Amino acid sequence: MRSRSPKIPITTRRFGFTLIELLVVIAIIAVLIALLLPAVQAAREAARRVQCVNNIMQIGIALQNYEGAFEVLPPGSVGEGAGPVLDQPKGYGFGWMASVLPYMELKNVYNHFNYKIGLYDQANITTRTNLVNSFLCPSNPGPHRDPQRVAMTSYAGVYHDVEAPIAADNHGVMFLNSAIRYEQITDGATQTLFVGETRSDGPNLGWASGTRASLRNTDQPPNGGAGGRVARFVPPANGANANPVDGKAASEEELRYVGGFGSYHAGGSNFLFGDGSVRFMKNSISPSVFHLLGNRADGEPIDSDQY
Repeated sequence: MRSRSPKIPITTRRFGFTLIELLVVIAIIAVLIALLLPAVQAAREAARRVQCVNNIMQIGIALQNYEGAFEVLPPGSVGEGAGPVLDQPKGYGFGWMASVLPYMELKNVYNHFNYKIGLYDQANITTRTNLVNSFLCPSNPGPHRDPQRVAMTSYAGVYHDVEAPIAADNHGVMFLNSAIRYEQITDGATQTLFVGETRSDGPNLGWASGTRASLRNTDQPPNGGAGGRVARFVPPANGANANPVDGKAASEEELRYVGGFGSYHAGGSNFLFGDGSVRFMKNSISPSVFHLLGNRADGEPIDSDQY
């Protein structure tokens, strides 16, 4: 009889990963995430920058509609005398942003202000806390409100071409008690800045105020002026010249300081020109060219490829 050979057990097939294989897969996924994350962040920033451009275009349309109704641009700040306007909650205080509210479909906000009294009167505090999305750049991390919940803005009008107090004799298009017609912008609206972005340097008097909160100058290029000096003074709610950040009383020089433009976009800031166009101004723009763009009637020619 033929003898049978013993059966050899068949080796069971393994399923799954070894520890080394698992670590390799995790490493590959980590590398892919590291490569994709900057692209995702760049796409999000591109979307925020487009939204910022749309906000500024809305402001530009509102300014044009205001000019069409009154034949002048709105005053940058409304107050008594020739200035200067100090960075403190005193006086009448209404700024240009309050004037353009009806032309931005925000007439209800406009109507809730009591224009018979000053902006900083307690009766107007509730309206000053209205947060207007069109006044905020999506890339600006804030703060968007001060301790009293007064709403901030990421945009400011051009009141002057050099660092100087806001007064009635500035060279920009919106300053103290200004009423600038397009005929007075002799350099041409296409080469005159109206509005630009500002970096947050702490709480201020809010978008409705005609102070450095909504007005800036072109003394320094974008992000150069905003980063060069930060005002220490934090305006208190009771109108006193106290409560600065470092615990010292605010000096006259600090109260007069205004500052320049800047943004949280990489490489520059968005600006509105008088013709309604919005352009991205690089931080590397020549200081002299940027200075000229903030003056409505300096008479100096500027090549279009310089900005």
